[in-house]
Amino acid sequence: MKGEPDVCESGIVNPSFYQELTDEGVTAGGGAGSSESILPQLTVTRPVYQQDQLNDAYRYRKPKTKLHRVVLDSVRQVDPKSCCTSVFPPLTWLPEYSWSKDLVRDLVSGCTVAVMHIPQGIGYALLANVPPVVGIYMAFFPVLVYFLFGTSRHNSMGTFAVVSIMVGKTVLAYTGTSEPGEPPRTSLEVATAICFVVGIMQLIMCVCRLGVISFLLSETLVSGFTTGAAIHVVTSQIKDLLGLSLPSVGSMFEIVKTYIEIFKQITNVNWAAIIVSAITIVVLVINNEYLKPKVAKRSVIPIPIELIAVIAGTLVSKYMELQEKYSIKTIQNIPTGLPAPSLPDFSLMPSIIIDSFPVAMVGYTVSVSMALIFAKKENYEIGFNQELFAMGAGNVFGSFFSCFPFAASLSRSSIQYSVGGRSQIASVISCGLLAIVLLWVGPFFEPLPRCVLAGIIVVSLKGLLMQVTQLKSFWRQSYIDGLVWILTFLSVVLFAIDIGLLVGIVLSVCCIFFRALKPYTCLLGNVPYTDIYLDVNRYEGLIQHAGMKIFHYCGALNFASRAAFKATLCETLGINLTEEIKRRKDPDCKPTTEHSFKYLILDFSSLSSIDPSAIVTFKAMVREFEVLEIQVILSGCQPPVFEVMHKCGLIGELDKPFCRVFLTVHDAVQFARETTGTGSISGSIVSESTGVV
Repeated sequence: MKGEPDVCESGIVNPSFYQELTDEGVTAGGGAGSSESILPQLTVTRPVYQQDQLNDAYRYRKPKTKLHRVVLDSVRQVDPKSCCTSVFPPLTWLPEYSWSKDLVRDLVSGCTVAVMHIPQGIGYALLANVPPVVGIYMAFFPVLVYFLFGTSRHNSMGTFAVVSIMVGKTVLAYTGTSEPGEPPRTSLEVATAICFVVGIMQLIMCVCRLGVISFLLSETLVSGFTTGAAIHVVTSQIKDLLGLSLPSVGSMFEIVKTYIEIFKQITNVNWAAIIVSAITIVVLVINNEYLKPKVAKRSVIPIPIELIAVIAGTLVSKYMELQEKYSIKTIQNIPTGLPAPSLPDFSLMPSIIIDSFPVAMVGYTVSVSMALIFAKKENYEIGFNQELFAMGAGNVFGSFFSCFPFAASLSRSSIQYSVGGRSQIASVISCGLLAIVLLWVGPFFEPLPRCVLAGIIVVSLKGLLMQVTQLKSFWRQSYIDGLVWILTFLSVVLFAIDIGLLVGIVLSVCCIFFRALKPYTCLLGNVPYTDIYLDVNRYEGLIQHAGMKIFHYCGALNFASRAAFKATLCETLGINLTEEIKRRKDPDCKPTTEHSFKYLILDFSSLSSIDPSAIVTFKAMVREFEVLEIQVILSGCQPPVFEVMHKCGLIGELDKPFCRVFLTVHDAVQFARETTGTGSISGSIVSESTGVV
């Protein structure tokens, strides 16, 4: 417990405190071991300002915004060049593109990514319950559209595991249904209808300028959601790893039901499929954990192990006749050539709108998240609404060419960037190579065992599965974020992917409101002989001036937070306004010194906004404090807050204001001290352990 601080010869207040620091080798001047600690001095002389006095002295005025001027200025800023570059982002970076240096890098990057597209496209198409060749279509048609309209220069667009499995649930639910008099729908017809609806949703979001809506999906939510979705993907591949045929179990509680079915048929596993799966997984793990890091030190081009596994699996299956001799399931039919354009099934679209919305959100959010990472590294800008337009246009265009919704792939995008890709020209080169595969090479992969693809998919999900380790850091940063992660993850795993996404979004929004309703508040004390005021619970040696309390509020005051503000204020002051007013109205009431302050100074320097509903409550509270003979004084109000208060009559004339407003806390303190007649600093030292001494 420290006594009243004195000013030493060096000009330092509370010298014993600074002596403790210098004893530990810390000095105010920044040099360890210095014999003296001298702080620079600051002297300010000015009047004590009320806010209205300052406004009059310096002719305060609210900036006026005229609609016609805003429209005219917006029109003047528009020119044909800016319109073209905003709609076609490649026009912004193509003039700066170095064809001699960057083209070689994009060529290497495009070839590498094309090699990855083949196994991932085939595998993720199976996740979506559509023919394998559709995955390669998706690496061609939507990618060309994204090249024209997308703002990310490094995203590798095409199939993405989480989107594929979300689409697969809906495809499974509606395949075989039909309208009266119409043949049953195929899985491809359902997938293209989803693609069209997702594209229209993204275009509508673009028109409504809802690109920033992706920020509702916090990093915590995305991590928990994608980790849970990865569990779904792994579970969906177990049947192929074990060579089983499982019945459809529906979307709700799918993981639990799937494992129940697996254990029921555990005696029917195909040991040949298990051996092939195990060999594939072991080879991929050895490459990823041991060979890949060593190769990366010598070459930027990684070993195309997935393509090697696909080619080797195809050749072994063909020449060892794995399907005929060991009943191992294979890819089977892969047609050659490009698909003929066809209209999606419009009659199905009203039924899949709800299922398509989470697909649109997840695809867009993951793509923008990856785009922001690369844009930050390479110092260029991402257009959120333009990304919506690019993905929406790509999905609508792709729906006419047998595609399901596309998104950025985490693994392919990372590879495209790491091997030196400079722009989306790498994607165009990748499309050219994949066109060759579609036109001539496709049937080569027909004997490929599904268990090989299942092994490739499971190993590729390591990055998503290892996100579970992020839970520890999320929890350490904030237990609320940790709870959001856990509940989102469990909802995805135990219930369904779309249910989990909804739970995560609701929790994230609730966290925003919870934090808004629990702002930072404290009582302030004065640093002796200064105009600085600090939190009395965090600092020692502060002065609380006699006859007043200073309350700091950081946040917004509105209809939702007004009750919490009043409750927090009364709790901090230790006053029950209702009971105290009743006691004062009692004729037998005796004076008490329990609440012996006459001025309540509210520090609103961190008040971001206030609405009329909060001001109504605030006025009533001011009247209640007046009954207790406590005058409320405001300080530090920002101009927008001051203007709302003035409109609502909380503040007004200098002579008879409803509530006085001062420029700073110190101005309000000086006014209160002069009114109470305490011309010199009087107060008490605040102790960290006991509060006021």
